[in-house]
Amino acid sequence: MRIVIAEDDALLREGLALVLRGEGFDVAAAVDGPEPFAAAVDEHRPDVAVVDVRMPPTHTDEGIRAAVAARRAHPGLAVLVLSAYVEQSFATDLLADGAKRVGYLLKERVGRVDTFVAALRRVAGGGTAIDPEVVAQLFAQRRADDPLERLSPREREVLAVMAEGLGNNAIAKRLYISDNAVHKHIRSIFSKLDLTPDDETDRRVAAVLRYLEGTATT
Repeated sequence: MRIVIAEDDALLREGLALVLRGEGFDVAAAVDGPEPFAAAVDEHRPDVAVVDVRMPPTHTDEGIRAAVAARRAHPGLAVLVLSAYVEQSFATDLLADGAKRVGYLLKERVGRVDTFVAALRRVAGGGTAIDPEVVAQLFAQRRADDPLERLSPREREVLAVMAEGLGNNAIAKRLYISDNAVHKHIRSIFSKLDLTPDDETDRRVAAVLRYLEGTATT
């Protein structure tokens, strides 16, 4: 799996490259800003880009803008965004064009190599990997008239864990419920969110996107 890293902190950038190479990934480039990132993506055509939210020159949203632009220029590109803090609007900006092959993690997760690598593989495989702290804060800001208010407390818990990118078995273990219960809750979530079976749509991804998009108007 070929990876391009965009991180302006030299120590973290080199640390990420070292960790990923140690895990067997091909780190094609590790750059310090949006312009060299765009050039590296064009040159190396990576499978995944690992991008810091805040990069030069203003250290605001350059990373997100660069990630969105890269995904539009290279539709198959998976992106895992790293941030020092929970920045909800950035999560929804990244997901605006579709929730597949995207991740949003706090930088503190990088130190947990197994968790970080699992998230990276999940994103590369076409899924999502949303930091549980981001998920918690997004749910805390739901509006009273939000369609997701139709969900029961347990269904919200299931959807929150689904947003982290976990499969049914992992959801069951996290919430200490049976696999059968998870299946029932997910079917109910799809029904309440009016997500009908469609070969062209991954309903799990659509449910996560519906959940994340709702915060953009809060």
